Amino acid sequence: MQRVRRPLMALLLIVGMLYLGLCAVLFAAQRSLIYPAPRTEPANLRGQPGFGVVPLANGLDVDRFYLPAPPGAPTVVHFHGNGEQLLGQRELGQALGDAGLGFLAVEYPGYGASPGSPSEAGLYASAEAALQLLRDQGVKPEDIVLSGRSLGSGVAVEMARRGYGARMVLVSPYTSMVAMGQRTLPFLPAALLMRDRFQSLDKARDIPIPVLIIHGEEDEVVPVDMGRALGQRFPHARVVTVPGAHHNDVLERSGQQQLARMATFALDGS
Repeated sequence: MQRVRRPLMALLLIVGMLYLGLCAVLFAAQRSLIYPAPRTEPANLRGQPGFGVVPLANGLDVDRFYLPAPPGAPTVVHFHGNGEQLLGQRELGQALGDAGLGFLAVEYPGYGASPGSPSEAGLYASAEAALQLLRDQGVKPEDIVLSGRSLGSGVAVEMARRGYGARMVLVSPYTSMVAMGQRTLPFLPAALLMRDRFQSLDKARDIPIPVLIIHGEEDEVVPVDMGRALGQRFPHARVVTVPGAHHNDVLERSGQQQLARMATFALDGS
């Protein structure tokens, strides 16, 4: 019996050490997994029409793309997904501009041509600096519509929690980054390991503004049930699920239908 117990204990010890080692590696690497930031040369971005910078409190600045709204029209402030960058937001901005809206998208630290390293706090700092810039330019609080896609949905929710925005659009939103970690790696203690948590579900109940959620029914990254769960938690939310749409094509799947829905909601909340 003793001969059997010793090898078994040694095996369990090795497995335990390997498990702890895996936890340590993923804890150290988690931000590179959450933020797979594409890069852009500054010269390819900052000289183009509509592009400029937003200064941050730490002395750095991040890029922004801004199309001013027509007189009296709302401005959509958009936060993109983790595999996107600011340069890719022009098409969305131009589509919303054609619908009679203003548009502002801000880059995250460490993304595109913007310096720094991405983190939850860093994304919030960029978002709030951009919103303050709008206010400094005379855009009224009631004319600001928050918008977030995938990773950016957590940024939009936090800005709404801080009192920004008269309405909010969330595209392919997740309930929390912890829940995403548990879904992706269910054998690891995500609740203990995650540094950037983006706890949108916990914040939703205290956000009184109207919310439109658009989610693909075949989303293979963020399950549609997360969008539905958020819709049940916000006091005033409408959930639209798109048949056949996946994570990266939910706005594009049905032609201009979802973009038109987004624009109409941004204009008047309907």
